[in-house]
Amino acid sequence: MKKILVANRGEIALRVMRTCKQMGISTVAIYSEADRNSPHVRFADEAVCVGPAPSKESYLKIDTIIDICKNLQVDGVHPGYGFLSENAAFAKACQENGIIFIGPSVEAIEVMGSKLAAKQAVSKFDVPLVPGTDQPISDVGEAKKLAEKIGFPILIKASAGGGGKGMRIVNNTEEFEEQMKLAVSEATSAFGDGSVFIEKFVTSPRHIEIQVLGDSHGNIVYLFERDCSVQRRHQKVVEEAPSAVLTPELRKQMGEAAVQVAKSVNYLGAGTVEFIVNANLDFYFLEMNTRLQVEHPVTEMVTGIDLVQEQIKIARGEKISFSQDDLKLNGHAIELRVYAEDPENNFLPDIGKLEIYITPKGDGIRVDDGFDEGMDIPIYYDPMIAKLIAHGNNRQDAIQKLLKAIQDYKIEGVKTTLPFGMFVLNHAAFTTGNFDTKFVENYFHPEKINQDELTLASVLVAQLMHESKSSFQVDEVGNLAQTSKWNSRK
Repeated sequence: MKKILVANRGEIALRVMRTCKQMGISTVAIYSEADRNSPHVRFADEAVCVGPAPSKESYLKIDTIIDICKNLQVDGVHPGYGFLSENAAFAKACQENGIIFIGPSVEAIEVMGSKLAAKQAVSKFDVPLVPGTDQPISDVGEAKKLAEKIGFPILIKASAGGGGKGMRIVNNTEEFEEQMKLAVSEATSAFGDGSVFIEKFVTSPRHIEIQVLGDSHGNIVYLFERDCSVQRRHQKVVEEAPSAVLTPELRKQMGEAAVQVAKSVNYLGAGTVEFIVNANLDFYFLEMNTRLQVEHPVTEMVTGIDLVQEQIKIARGEKISFSQDDLKLNGHAIELRVYAEDPENNFLPDIGKLEIYITPKGDGIRVDDGFDEGMDIPIYYDPMIAKLIAHGNNRQDAIQKLLKAIQDYKIEGVKTTLPFGMFVLNHAAFTTGNFDTKFVENYFHPEKINQDELTLASVLVAQLMHESKSSFQVDEVGNLAQTSKWNSRK
């Protein structure tokens, strides 16, 4: 494979291209008119404009991308995440035109793209499933009876859904009919598919996912877990590896279950098996993402494995070069997604120009970004600016390093999730590992935060991190920072 087109934009496009360069593979960037001056365009060996700013007129144009591949004699396509990364039609178009799709088979994408089909596939492999229906439901009366049999609270979920769309929690029979109609309507609007199913709602869950790799020689390994429980609007903001609550025994059980999920579709390449884990540490299969995850860097930091490089090698037909027994956890890594969002206004996007943009440096600090100072944050795409990752000898060390990195990350012109990251890392619930997917709902109430305590807490953290005192305890700062307002305007 001598030339790869990266069918994506921003930080993930740049991240993939860097690995390609290290492997001696030339790259082709595609870009919309809004991204003409983006770093990933300048970094690539060749770059082609695919259309106007809106995604449907540029990054989602399958025929245009395939034509570019043929014209430039591209060997393979890396889809990144988002856009066409889990689009079976795109994978099939690559296949039909003799272009290697750096990802799983069309069949695996199709099966795992439907939550119901995925449940049916893995049910034959002794993987724990949340009690619920295994067929789509449209009749409200029948659905209500099934919900009563399963027992409230229950969750109505869109089969083709994701990102919390088409999802409704129902606590009793009286509100069931209204919530089901809303779920069907939202699923139809968002995905063009109103199919929904019902499952038991697991209260106070942790969201823990397992990274897997599979090759064309029948080998599948798991690269341990990531805890992605700190979320807003059902979307992740803070991720870490390993989880603070998994025992070695449970890690092995979940890893082996993830391998079984991958085997159910003869999985090829990098994928992620997502589980929910209840307060008793019982785990249940949630879904499989048939692509690279946004949070993949924390896995890379604790395993030393370049996942993009492994994807490319597997796509070239090579065997995975290591066994399960070769894999060892090394320290702890935490990632903060730096979004152009206002945490104090329900995390709504805050679009504008990066008037000041200075990234942090330091031992164990990694920044995956796709912007330069002076650039505008486009309104057309996901508002993520960067991924800020810290790797330490242990969890507390990683927390301290990430706190210092957040302090050193200078962004002006837009509000960001940097202050929210500071809040999370200083909160006792996070530092003790005693949190779940309701972290934001339970603890983040910016309207109650006192401005006067910001200065005291911020100065204290900066001073302690600067002096690197051995007596520094994150928990102690966390008790103070729980009621502190972290202002993103540095």
